[in-house]
Amino acid sequence: MDLHDFLPRFNPGARIEAVPLDPEHLPGKLCLVVDDFLLNPQAMVELAVMWRDHFQAPGNSAYPGLELWMPPAVSGLLDDWFREHVRALLGGRRSLRIDCRLSMVTLPADALQPRQWFCHRDDPGRDPRSLRAASVLYLFHDPAFGGTSLYRPTRPMDEIELMVQDAGQLDAQAFCSRWDIAPGYMHGSNAYFERVLQVPARFNRAVFYDGGVFHCSDNGPAGELSDNPRQGRLTLNGFFTCTRVAT
Repeated sequence: MDLHDFLPRFNPGARIEAVPLDPEHLPGKLCLVVDDFLLNPQAMVELAVMWRDHFQAPGNSAYPGLELWMPPAVSGLLDDWFREHVRALLGGRRSLRIDCRLSMVTLPADALQPRQWFCHRDDPGRDPRSLRAASVLYLFHDPAFGGTSLYRPTRPMDEIELMVQDAGQLDAQAFCSRWDIAPGYMHGSNAYFERVLQVPARFNRAVFYDGGVFHCSDNGPAGELSDNPRQGRLTLNGFFTCTRVAT
């Protein structure tokens, strides 16, 4: 089959809802929710089925499952839509890079490493001139697999950064003892982060947000996590590097 048959076709009638995250602690930060995002969402599922044997465990990423990076024919179309509809709303000015992958959460909760027990950032925010935006398109029908939550830290950032560092260096027992974070997938606020928005999963719903905001997927019961694209928690994830609008 020709890849052209599986390329995403965007719905010109899709409505973008801009949801503020936390005006007090995260002023100006939005999550953009787009329902009925594609005209042909099932084509992305069938592409994942066709390329199922090419999914791999991530390298340096903490993603808890399998991923398949998309060719420019797919990622370029997503980037075009992002530039036209989303970039300015998230505070981006000029696009520099797009990365896009199909992803499936497959790790059971008891197989997670400490750095997978809590939310994360795609962009540590050390360069105020750059923006790393992110998107998730839900390609599964069962809402029990969970959507996406965004968080704000409730502890000083130097403490949060130390915890993140320890999560990559300590074993599970030592990390749990030091930081008192329960093993497993994160579901809601804890002693270090407050959930400021929870976006429920819905087939063909896309969410876009600033990757410098702490976030994580609300993964469902471990026993239901499948590596079959037609049955598992399949998503299309985009990562957009941009310059920021001057302030």
